[in-house]
Amino acid sequence: MTELLTSAQMRAIEQAVIASGTVTGLELMERAGHGVVGAVFQEWPTLAATSHKAVVLCGPGNNGGDGFVIARLLKHQGWDVDVFLYGDPDKLPPDARTNYERWCELGKVEALTEDVIDSYAENNPETALAVDAIFGTGLTRPFFSLARVQSKLNSWQAGSFHGNRPKVVSVDIPSGICADSGVYLGRTGTSLDQCVRANLTVSFHRMKLGHVLAQGPIGAQKTVVADIGLENWSHPHIPPNDVVKLKTGHHLGLAKRADSHKFSHGHALVLSGPAGQTGAARLAARGALRIGAGVVTVGSPKSAMLENAMQLTAIMLAEVDGPQALRRALRDARINVLCLGPALGLDARAAKLVEVALGAGRRTVLDADALTLLSRDAGIFAKLHANCVLTPHVGEFKRLFPDIAAKLDAPAATGPAYSKVDATRDAAKRAGCTVLFKGPDTVIASPEGRASINASLYVRSAPWLATAGAGDVLAGFITGLMARGFAPHDAADTAAYLHTECALSFGAGLIAEDLPDALPKVFKTLGL
Repeated sequence: MTELLTSAQMRAIEQAVIASGTVTGLELMERAGHGVVGAVFQEWPTLAATSHKAVVLCGPGNNGGDGFVIARLLKHQGWDVDVFLYGDPDKLPPDARTNYERWCELGKVEALTEDVIDSYAENNPETALAVDAIFGTGLTRPFFSLARVQSKLNSWQAGSFHGNRPKVVSVDIPSGICADSGVYLGRTGTSLDQCVRANLTVSFHRMKLGHVLAQGPIGAQKTVVADIGLENWSHPHIPPNDVVKLKTGHHLGLAKRADSHKFSHGHALVLSGPAGQTGAARLAARGALRIGAGVVTVGSPKSAMLENAMQLTAIMLAEVDGPQALRRALRDARINVLCLGPALGLDARAAKLVEVALGAGRRTVLDADALTLLSRDAGIFAKLHANCVLTPHVGEFKRLFPDIAAKLDAPAATGPAYSKVDATRDAAKRAGCTVLFKGPDTVIASPEGRASINASLYVRSAPWLATAGAGDVLAGFITGLMARGFAPHDAADTAAYLHTECALSFGAGLIAEDLPDALPKVFKTLGL
């Protein structure tokens, strides 16, 4: 796990270390500038080999101060650097003002306007690097006033892939993106032209939530973190549940003891839909077995017994034709987790099965049709308990939590904007259980406020997961881990991480059936 910070949390850390006398704000700004230049040269070694031309666009805050440091460092390396400032230099914060003055000893600063950037681009086609230091993590207002500047940066970024435009580097986060939510402030929709897009984004100390949520990754493209010397300093106390964790694969806890047996790792019961709708349950069951559940049984309606029997071998099969049969099956105390929803159906029988399952109080994963049934019946929803995990995609989330979804979808006029983390935390609190809100930026939250993110983004981008049945396998992964004793949040978090790793391991051409069978290779890579 690694931490993702909000802008307020990062600001509190910086203010605390400055107040301690360990370092000054000016020194932190200098370190940030060095971090950006170092990241640029590491990303593009040809830029480090000799001097080039750069343009640095500075804003009215400390992000602009970082820009002045970057300009000075490049100038000292022999670069030809042009600097533009948006705002009044007399109103710069003290540290940014100091670095403005230091730069002025080396070169001039022109006012950043829409007209001047057009003129600059026309007259300086040899520019190799453009630095976006206009607005950073503290942005709380829309980026409308420099629309053409933003457009020019984006045209440079797009052209850079063909080698005829400057590389665009954003300092901390691309200008226009809310660092806490990843949304474009003041904009609607998800157009690629609604924020600065960078070839490289350099964050400091930790990535921010906006680097992995919503449209943030569209703007950031690639994010690296520069060390500015805060690692070994005692940070101010931030309540553990206020810090969002990004799953990195460490300490997964997946190993099995040498003296264990099948029932040491639980018995999962996955309920099947009727004949002709059984494949989703089998996908979930196979996922549960592959991830390490000791025993997995598919509970099938009588009409689908033959259909399921023809497809199952290591997975057991039991007739569970309705709520009474489920109650009888649950007399077996070794069944410690249930999975309901994948193609379960939306009829009265299915609703009653969900109601009985929740009434049993055992660990329960609810997906697909079960989520729709919950959204339709407040009485069933009220039976949710702390041992449940809900796994909605965006459409299911809107049905389950329409008011929360509406708040998330509303255009943000100011920042920090309401984020997917906020929405998932609110949903988990209302439901009284763990909620896994799917997407490339999958968020997992629990009622007490704990939250984590599985980001299938950047180098972990896994678009092949957009295939029918992938969600059923994820539900099975969560079920299998809960059978093995993982707490609901940990099971959801680990399952989402492994789900992405399986897709990355298999690669293009993936279908849902491939996901469980990719696990052994993933486990081996993880050293299991």
